[in-house]
Amino acid sequence: GRIPPYLLPEQSGIPIPPFSMSSQQILHIAGWSTCGFYRRASSVLASLSILFPTKIKVVDHSFPSRAEYRQWLIEGGFRDKLSDARAHGHSSSPFTWISDTAGEPDPAAIKEFIGGHDDTLAWCRQYCAPPDASASGAAPTSVATMADDGHKGDHGYDYDLVVIGGGSGGLAASKEASALGAKAAVLDFVKPSPAGTKWGLGGTCVNVGCIPKKLMHNAAIINEAIHADAAAFGIGPAPTGVESAPTGIETKHGWETMRENVQNHIKSLNFKYRVNLREKGVTYLNKLGKFKDAHTLEVTDKKGRVSEITASRFIIAVGGRPTPLECEGGELAISSDDIFALENSPGKTLCVGASYISLECAGFLAGIGHDVTVAVRSILLRGFDREVADKIGSYMEDHGIKFRKEVVPKKLEKVEGDKIKVTFSNDETDIYDTVLVAIGRQADTQKLGLENIGVETNSRNFKIPTKFEQTSVPNVYAIGDVMEGCPELTPVAIQAGIQLSRRLFGGSKEAMDYKNICTTVFTPIEYGCCGYSEDEAIEKFGADNVEVYHKSFMPLEWSLSDSRSVHQAFTKVIVDKSDNERVLGIHFVGPNAGEVMQGYGTAMKKGITFKDLAETVGIHPTSAEEIVTLTVTKSSGEDAAAGGC
Repeated sequence: GRIPPYLLPEQSGIPIPPFSMSSQQILHIAGWSTCGFYRRASSVLASLSILFPTKIKVVDHSFPSRAEYRQWLIEGGFRDKLSDARAHGHSSSPFTWISDTAGEPDPAAIKEFIGGHDDTLAWCRQYCAPPDASASGAAPTSVATMADDGHKGDHGYDYDLVVIGGGSGGLAASKEASALGAKAAVLDFVKPSPAGTKWGLGGTCVNVGCIPKKLMHNAAIINEAIHADAAAFGIGPAPTGVESAPTGIETKHGWETMRENVQNHIKSLNFKYRVNLREKGVTYLNKLGKFKDAHTLEVTDKKGRVSEITASRFIIAVGGRPTPLECEGGELAISSDDIFALENSPGKTLCVGASYISLECAGFLAGIGHDVTVAVRSILLRGFDREVADKIGSYMEDHGIKFRKEVVPKKLEKVEGDKIKVTFSNDETDIYDTVLVAIGRQADTQKLGLENIGVETNSRNFKIPTKFEQTSVPNVYAIGDVMEGCPELTPVAIQAGIQLSRRLFGGSKEAMDYKNICTTVFTPIEYGCCGYSEDEAIEKFGADNVEVYHKSFMPLEWSLSDSRSVHQAFTKVIVDKSDNERVLGIHFVGPNAGEVMQGYGTAMKKGITFKDLAETVGIHPTSAEEIVTLTVTKSSGEDAAAGGC
């Protein structure tokens, strides 16, 4: 594994280590105990683990003799199980790699092969080197080391690239590939939901996800503002005979009007996407695909006609579908695939699940005046910050949303015409007009014919394991919600698709960075976050190394309304005390959380410290400025309530 002296580390194919990582890296080094090269490389790695205990963990695999080491590495076939071709010819000591686990050597857990003695020392030098001339504190760009997929300019297939799935990620990948000179096609065919709902080009986000959800959430915000705030701001019923005055604050929501306008907006987006594909030179195929072999798809159109298309490369971007309710009568429930297109008002609604999708739907339905209950099996918003999740739950309960805790439906049955009687696991019952299930999502891969090409999926959620978006079949890639370990967020799929196409057709080596990605939950009180939750930070970096700056505050726009006084907004910043108070996570609960959080995502990627935040001049009066004016720590025990202007 020696590197020619004229090669820089990034030119050698060695993974470049980020200097300022937000998670611990686990490095394994193997060799025989008397080998000087192994002992030197192992010693350097051990020193780094002492200097950076929250960032580097070293697992040493020492063999008594050269023969035993080679038996394990070569005759035992360990090196051949790595995807990096450099490992297959490696026979010297040491042998170093990065893994997801800290136990015995596990090929399935290997993230990167580093190499031998010189490679390991080069990795260490790069780790300790300043990130760049700007000294910004940001991590250097990660290099994607992918297996050769056999693509050649004269491949003879119908297309250079076929993207399976016309959602946000698939559309972005295909357009970027076409812009880089590839002959690209998008295959998109929407299978109706179990309740029969259909939609157009654009995927989950546009049709049955982010877009209609945010619009209906906005309807709830408008309605709440009228009832909670209007009177305090002098807005009330119009005086008799004064036509120009407001018409009054009594409201009645019209579901049919909202639904029609939302659906018309979605249809306009569907049309724009088709036009955009044509303008970008991407072929749109409204067909359902199934792999016949690694370069051939069997495709079926809406009339059932079957044909074949071939491509040098494929990107699977089919996304996911809601997990069905597995109980007697579960087919009576609808999902997020259906709620936004319901012809009639959902009426009294049971939302099953404590996911963000369930709570968002419960929130906007209650906000426009519906009787809403949420059935919660365990905890709210699993995977998010627990303190924040509890605040959201309390806010929702105080705004009229009922929670049935530690129960799940065990039976659904039709009663009184179209109403649904639900029997819960504690044998209590209630009757609802609509049951909406939001208990998770599964990748929509079961009918892709992946077994025909040897691509395996997770048996629980049917997602595809990848390395740099590349599956176990080198010319087949996956992006977005279908990919194991990928955040299920539209902008993530878009960015991953663009960067993958640039690597496939533009000569780029830049890997997608899945760390420190902002997200917002559009519950009645919005929640935006970036980075670690408090519990995750403590688990990863240790309680002694974590500090939390926090504050509760009243947004100015709420300050005149008596009905707003029960709850306050909240923010906290989680830092690593052992690393110059580098920011590990930012959390914000309050109005316009997504708008507040977006800019902080850039700062997080640049390795921001708490000092950077504290020295930033806030915009006054805003809720966003509360993040840069934090002074109270949890460890101090002081009151975190804000005062003054």
